[in-house]
Amino acid sequence: MLLETKELGKNFGGLRAVHSVNFAVQKGQLKSIIGPNGAGKTTFFNLISGVYLPSSGAIFFNGEEITSKNVHQISKMGITKTYQITHIFPRLTVFENIRISAQSRKTSYNFWRKADNMSKINENAMRILELVTLSDSRNRPASTLSHGERNYLEIGIALAAEPTLLLLDEPTAGMSPAETVEATQLIRKLTDQLALTLILVEHDMSVVMEISDEVMVLYEGSVLAEGSPAEISNNQHVQEVYLGKKE
Repeated sequence: MLLETKELGKNFGGLRAVHSVNFAVQKGQLKSIIGPNGAGKTTFFNLISGVYLPSSGAIFFNGEEITSKNVHQISKMGITKTYQITHIFPRLTVFENIRISAQSRKTSYNFWRKADNMSKINENAMRILELVTLSDSRNRPASTLSHGERNYLEIGIALAAEPTLLLLDEPTAGMSPAETVEATQLIRKLTDQLALTLILVEHDMSVVMEISDEVMVLYEGSVLAEGSPAEISNNQHVQEVYLGKKE
């Protein structure tokens, strides 16, 4: 397993936000987490990425325990979270935003060297822009992007950090139906073409059911069900608490 949690829990005073969650994702897998508001999805993401320290349980990544590691340590190990990267530089171009993220992964940096001369970084930035369909907008200020394009840019910034595991939180939120279809195709492409492992939190069930390999349902901080999209769609308990009963 690439990532695994064992009896993971998080309490905020008397509030039990996450309780005894056993979760695993394999390399190259796209696994979605769904559940009603307040189910513990965001808290669970924050535990994996090091924003919160668990109250109980353990987290393993590539066979190494990362339970007590902080955000920066976990990021360097290869776990990147898109909603963690909210600071798009609006006055910089789309290309420059991607390039800054790519530069952050260099082990050494020459202060006197012009960024334009970093050919490998520039080539990598252009490759990512093409992947997220923003190559035609590379010279535009980021502030001029549409909502959907900003979401793509955030994904591109995350990819430039060279993650092994990418956590996507509501990547289609606020998108039009047409943009959602395009975003769905892009997300699936990330696993197919880049051999990335993805964990997705998403409210749009059409997206989840179309592209997920597996789905985990959280309810009141605990795992309600886990299985293939078809199994989750037909699960009576899931229908009752989240999807709505089928007629």
